[in-house]
Amino acid sequence: MNNAKLFGQIKEKGSFLCIGLDTDLKKIPPYLLETEDPQFEFNKQIVDATEHLAIAYKPNLAFYETYGAKGWTSLEKTANYIKERYPEIFLIADAKRGDIGNTSKMYAEAFLKNMPFDAITVAPYMGEDSVSPFLEFPGKWVILLALTSNKGSDDFQHIINVDGGNRLYQEVLTKSQNWGNKENMMYVVGATRAEKLEEIRKIVPDHFLLVPGVGAQGGSLEEVAKYGMNDSCGLIVNSSREIIYAGNDENFAKAAAKIAYDKYQQPMNNLLIEKGLLI
Repeated sequence: MNNAKLFGQIKEKGSFLCIGLDTDLKKIPPYLLETEDPQFEFNKQIVDATEHLAIAYKPNLAFYETYGAKGWTSLEKTANYIKERYPEIFLIADAKRGDIGNTSKMYAEAFLKNMPFDAITVAPYMGEDSVSPFLEFPGKWVILLALTSNKGSDDFQHIINVDGGNRLYQEVLTKSQNWGNKENMMYVVGATRAEKLEEIRKIVPDHFLLVPGVGAQGGSLEEVAKYGMNDSCGLIVNSSREIIYAGNDENFAKAAAKIAYDKYQQPMNNLLIEKGLLI
């Protein structure tokens, strides 16, 4: 999926919503625990109820790896179901991988060759040779961690380079543009750092940004759009817990769809209209 197709989905759905499938067996409706594969059944119902409102889904691998082989099976079934049933959906493996080149190559093949993910999140702090193996798959994307929304991000991401004066996250944004381009590389920028999006856009004006932190973490959708939206939207805003855990009974998927529509898709549609990207 290239940049133009992704923007096409945004215009078609009037949305730049990504729903995070952070599926915790301790939080899903109890009746699902009696099914053959509770994680997959939960994900399937969430996706079927919200696919018209979201352009992307983002399984967080930790919520599957914690259950060992059974969790990995649930992840594979979820990814295959989404891409077979809704091939236009942008599917992100939230894996945050990053290692030496040979290991990165294996990680890249796992998610971008042997599984149907369109993109994978990658930690860039081991440098170019740890990222480049993920960029070898045509039509696939690397999403580099740049400026995250967690409290501990201040520990390292804001350290100033004494040679150039840039902060570490600014160095990541600048240097990595020599590795990929707007057709195969995105950046993670947390919504709770929305005021930084204006300066980030000066460094990466045309790249898509994956923005977590709206919703349960307190980020503002309007602020993210104000400072981060470009002429092709350029934003994929993720919400996980607020949407997927909106209900805890047999109607949980309908409850998720209502939150996705009321708090995300409709406001996003209005923001796209205000920007002149929708008629």
